[in-house]
Amino acid sequence: MTRFAQSALAALIALCTPLGTSLAVTQAAKAADLAVYTEEDSGVCGEAWVLNKITSRFSYQVHHVPNLPDVEITDFQGIHQNRYLPANETWPIGRRYCGATVSLSDGDARSIWYLIEEGQGFASIGDNVEFCVAGFDRWMVYNGRCRVLR
Repeated sequence: MTRFAQSALAALIALCTPLGTSLAVTQAAKAADLAVYTEEDSGVCGEAWVLNKITSRFSYQVHHVPNLPDVEITDFQGIHQNRYLPANETWPIGRRYCGATVSLSDGDARSIWYLIEEGQGFASIGDNVEFCVAGFDRWMVYNGRCRVLR
């Protein structure tokens, strides 16, 4: 997103939000916090739209990548956020790194690691989700044992 678009979006939010200055101050404080931390609450990592997107894309993956077992994700347990890298001037995309355990339709439980990238959905609308289920990254897209998303 260009600086002009970011400024325009910030102005729109400030105008549409009651007490818009409190939102601006909160966003500035978040942007200044460069720490990597974990949270007890699953927050965005456990939201239904994120889990549904993972489930849908996993189904597509097992049906279109050769030699993967024909299984589905049936449940998520132990959803947690590993770290959060907020957007700032030098790092314009906020990223949340999440993990969980998924139950598969064959009875197996596998680790899953996923990344939520803020504002990186289709045409920069919404957020993007990338994921890796242990043992299902046949082409090593996320390196060995999903290392890139941990």
